[in-house]
Amino acid sequence: MRAAAIVLGAGAGRRVGAEEPKAFLTIGGRPILSVAAAAAVASPAISALVVTAPAGYEDKAWGCVEGLGVPCAVVVGGATRQASVRAALDAVPADTEVVTIHDAARPFAPPDLFTATVAAVAAGADGAIPVVPVTDTVKRVRSGTVVDTLDRMELALAQTPQAFRLGLLRAAHERAERDGARVTDDAMLLERDGNVVAIPGDPMNVKITTLLDLAIAEARMGGGDG
Repeated sequence: MRAAAIVLGAGAGRRVGAEEPKAFLTIGGRPILSVAAAAAVASPAISALVVTAPAGYEDKAWGCVEGLGVPCAVVVGGATRQASVRAALDAVPADTEVVTIHDAARPFAPPDLFTATVAAVAAGADGAIPVVPVTDTVKRVRSGTVVDTLDRMELALAQTPQAFRLGLLRAAHERAERDGARVTDDAMLLERDGNVVAIPGDPMNVKITTLLDLAIAEARMGGGDG
C-alpha cells in the first residue's frame, strides 16, 4: 500500500517561549522539522511527504525537506492541529492509500515506527497508533480532591506517527467539521466506529513541549543519539 507522511510543523509552540515557531528551533544545529521529516522518509514505507508550516514560514519549511529523495509538499497550517491535518490531506498524492500523521515536536520517532504503523493498516486495521504503558498510579482529581483511582492496565499514552486508511481519515475529518467536533489526535476520529489498533511505541519518542524538553533534545542530539 502506498503511504505518505504528514509532518505537522505549524504550531506556535508558546509553551517553549521562543520568538519563532517550535518546528524551526534547532537541535544539534538542525531545525526540529528537518529532523522529524528526515526520520519519516527514512522509512521504506513512506513514498511522499507533506509538511505544514505557519504562514510566512513556507520557505523555511522547504529548506527542511530539500534533498529528502521523495516527492514533498509544503502547505500552510490552520489555527488548530485538526485544521492543519485537513489542509495537509488535500496535498497528499492521489495514489496514496495510507497516510501517517506525525507531530514535528516528536523528532526522535524512529523510522521503523512509521513502517510498523503502516504495516498494521496494510494488515487490515483502519488505523494504528503507537502507545507506551502508563507506569504511575493514575488518580482522577476533581476540584482539588481525589475522587477515583484508575486501572492503569487499561491506560496507555498515545504517540505519533499514527497511520490511517486515507479515505476513512478524510471522511472522518469532514464529519468532524460538520459536527463541530474538536479532537487532540486523529485516532479520536475513528476509534469509536473504526478498528484502530495499538502497537508498541518508543519510550524515547518524546514530545518537545517546554524549554526543558528542548534542552534535553539538544543534549541528546549533541550526544549522537538522534
